[in-house]
Amino acid sequence: LNDVSVRATVQDGVGIMTITRFDQDSGDLARKAAQDFKIQGVRGVIVDLRDNGGGYVTAAQAVGGLWLGDKLLFTTKDSAGNSQNVSTNGGEPILAGIKTVVLVNGGTASASEIVAGALQEYELAMVIGEKTFGKGTEQQVIDLPDGRKLKVTIARWYTPKGKNITKEGIAPTTTVS
Repeated sequence: LNDVSVRATVQDGVGIMTITRFDQDSGDLARKAAQDFKIQGVRGVIVDLRDNGGGYVTAAQAVGGLWLGDKLLFTTKDSAGNSQNVSTNGGEPILAGIKTVVLVNGGTASASEIVAGALQEYELAMVIGEKTFGKGTEQQVIDLPDGRKLKVTIARWYTPKGKNITKEGIAPTTTVS
């Protein structure tokens, strides 16, 4: 019944944040969890993104900002080669400096790959698990006259260091299956 996108708990001084998807509430829920972790003085954080298929980029920006503050989160490139840098939301980086582990698997896709990839490349988190799905595309839905819908890829996503998420996925720092 309580299908929230972010669940958090503290066990043995470690904050565990499970993010099942990136929806309109995920950023606020993750920030509340981070503040709670800080109040409880956690010595480490585990972010579980396993089987998180993604969702809103704005939610990924908010979650990434908990570590990154206001830094480059990813870059988009369209078919004409135009690129656009997308930064985190610039909120206070509450979890910066706290040891962090991100759990990923083959079901970790899209916006969750953006967050895992950025935290890994800035060396703010160790990514553990399996190689991620590799869905680094932005899509637009076009309504057709007969009522059907067409999904068109309008841009590809790249990590801060330029890795193509679609081709490569995010390879864990440590592989555990």
